[in-house]
Amino acid sequence: MALERKRRARLAWKIVGIIFALIIAAFVVIFAVGMIGYEVNMGKVEKTEYLGSDYAPEMVDGTWTFSVPEGEDFRVLQITDVHLGGGAFSIGKDASALEAVETLIRRTQPDFVVFTGDMVYPVPPQSGSFNNIRETALLTTLMEKLGVYYGICLGNHDTEPYSFYNRDQLYEFYAEQKYCVVDRAEGVDDINYAVNIRDLETGRIRHTLYLMDTHDYVGDQLINIMSNYDGLHVNQIEWYRSEVARMNGINAALGFDGIVPSSLYIHIPLGEYKTAINEYRANCFRDTENVKHIFGEIGENPCPSDVEDDMFETILELNSTKWVFCGHDHVNNVSLEYKGVRLTYGMSIDYLAYIGIAKEEIQRGATIIDVMRDGTLSIAPTRLNEDLFKE
Repeated sequence: MALERKRRARLAWKIVGIIFALIIAAFVVIFAVGMIGYEVNMGKVEKTEYLGSDYAPEMVDGTWTFSVPEGEDFRVLQITDVHLGGGAFSIGKDASALEAVETLIRRTQPDFVVFTGDMVYPVPPQSGSFNNIRETALLTTLMEKLGVYYGICLGNHDTEPYSFYNRDQLYEFYAEQKYCVVDRAEGVDDINYAVNIRDLETGRIRHTLYLMDTHDYVGDQLINIMSNYDGLHVNQIEWYRSEVARMNGINAALGFDGIVPSSLYIHIPLGEYKTAINEYRANCFRDTENVKHIFGEIGENPCPSDVEDDMFETILELNSTKWVFCGHDHVNNVSLEYKGVRLTYGMSIDYLAYIGIAKEEIQRGATIIDVMRDGTLSIAPTRLNEDLFKE
């Protein structure tokens, strides 16, 4: 019996060893395939033909600023939720996503691109990678080769709790890129900054873009299961308040009175997105006293921040920001006016994160935002597949 027990024990340990060896071998294969796929996609991106930008930003009064001739409009393109995986499981989907970004930029010819979060997706079961900077490098290389200036708002997936690099490190990486227009307000949580569009001849600020960080998840979570999303913090809202006053003061010093028009760019939607959509739905998808449908579809229930804040109330109080743009909910591309403020979901790129979304097309695209001469915005979605549901 003792010999039989020893034989069984040896057999059990042998089986455990084989299983362990197979797991290690699987990880090696996944890593190797991921690296090969990444290098193939990077090789394609590095061959991107230069497009260029008509306007180059410079620091004016401590703010990144595009100076535009007074008689010309300025085009911003919002791209959101690119979700590059950078690993063995996302090679083809990464290629499609990068091609989609380039196609939309070449078609629309923007002066400035704003990526509103989830540029990458370091979720190993779907992407095969933890390396969020390697994934980010695919996008930044594409943009650097195109030679088009771009800004960023980080999303919840850009820095998962288990990904290799945190928000500080990702900021440093973006800041090293030539065409990335990024800054970081001192004493404010994570990455928040303003970009001004001003008239070249007079120096008047025509419009301010506020790019703000809605962070990732509430509390310390290794794996986010409950989808408890973070949002804007108190010190960010106070920074926004002070910036609106500062921009108004800059214009006033130049002899231009009034409030500088502005727009807000975030990843996770404000709670008012959900409030407006629910009110619109409750009225059988008809406009209400507070809600006016402008364009687009509601493809899923909104997933706003679980943190209550006073951002929307501050927006109403200051009367500067009349336009808010977000991402996060990939099959929502609706634009609603709520209490006089335009709330717009950007069209998404995602081929990876939502199960089966690679085969869907109607939600995939970008949002064209033209800054007019008077500082107001003209907004229009553009689908990647132009033949689908033309507006």
